[in-house]
Amino acid sequence: MIHDSATATSAHPYDALKPDTILDAMEEAGFAVSGRLFALNSYENRVYQVGLDEGAPVIAKFYRPGRWTEAAIREEHAITLEFLEADIPVVAPLVMPSGDTLGQHGEFLFAVFPQRGGQAPDVSVTDTLYRLGQWLGQMHNVGARQPFKHRPEISLIDGIERHNQLLLDGGWIPDDLRPAWDSLIPDLIRACGARIDEAGPVDTLRLHGDCHAGNILCREEQMLFVDLDDCRTGPAIQDMWLLLNGEDTERGAQLGELLEGYEMFRDFNRRERHLIEPLRCYRQISHCAWLAKRWDDPAFPRFFPWFGQPRFWSDQVLSLREQLAALQSPSISLPGQY
Repeated sequence: MIHDSATATSAHPYDALKPDTILDAMEEAGFAVSGRLFALNSYENRVYQVGLDEGAPVIAKFYRPGRWTEAAIREEHAITLEFLEADIPVVAPLVMPSGDTLGQHGEFLFAVFPQRGGQAPDVSVTDTLYRLGQWLGQMHNVGARQPFKHRPEISLIDGIERHNQLLLDGGWIPDDLRPAWDSLIPDLIRACGARIDEAGPVDTLRLHGDCHAGNILCREEQMLFVDLDDCRTGPAIQDMWLLLNGEDTERGAQLGELLEGYEMFRDFNRRERHLIEPLRCYRQISHCAWLAKRWDDPAFPRFFPWFGQPRFWSDQVLSLREQLAALQSPSISLPGQY
């Protein structure tokens, strides 16, 4: 492996995001800050709880420089506010005292959100899945109103090939695992292509994009969708499959519950279920590529030290072999569907 702690000492844009910088940015945006500042867990962006002189603290998110354009971030804010206006429970960016939802301080773009508490939903409860399906159906009705102009579209085969090439170009795969890796990727791409063909033409729309249980808060029977930082264009199933777990039969039943709620508000193309395993394959490889791209951020070698170890990559080869077997097996069936 050619990756070590050398990159961890290089300068990174977030090195300039000091406490005084954060407080200055908030004051410039019109907030009367108390000086209390607490860093929250976040790797892609930097997120802080900021105390105010009056009222509850707020959450400030400083976007990673160079990841999104200003126009793309504004599209994230716009769709979140569309959801809010449609009475869909989301945590939307606040309109700051400056009159905008997006602030800028030096090279940092930032947004401020109300503080909300809660816990992840228990997706093993059928009523929870039914209610989530209802909200997703309403979200997708809003998402289908118009397209994104500045945010990416999920492109499965191209994305797998592109992310794999990034890993190869960076020398991330250990030499002794390259033969296994290099033989697996073409097989995975072919198997994904077969599943995509099986799904046939599918409609795409604006999505949450990263709709897993960790991005949903539940409190006193209320649900809140949070963190639309990865919102993008794609098939409706992308906002569902991350909520499924267990064996094929269990996941089929769970998807059935989601769709029972979803289809109260919006039709669903049942053939999209064939895209679940290609989407899972895409996510696994893109996650590895994401870690590789972020390795110059000192936080990543500190929090993900195993990424640079041979054991991680041998586990990835094993996991991708299992993924290939899943791709070559029949898609999950919905209750009453064979």
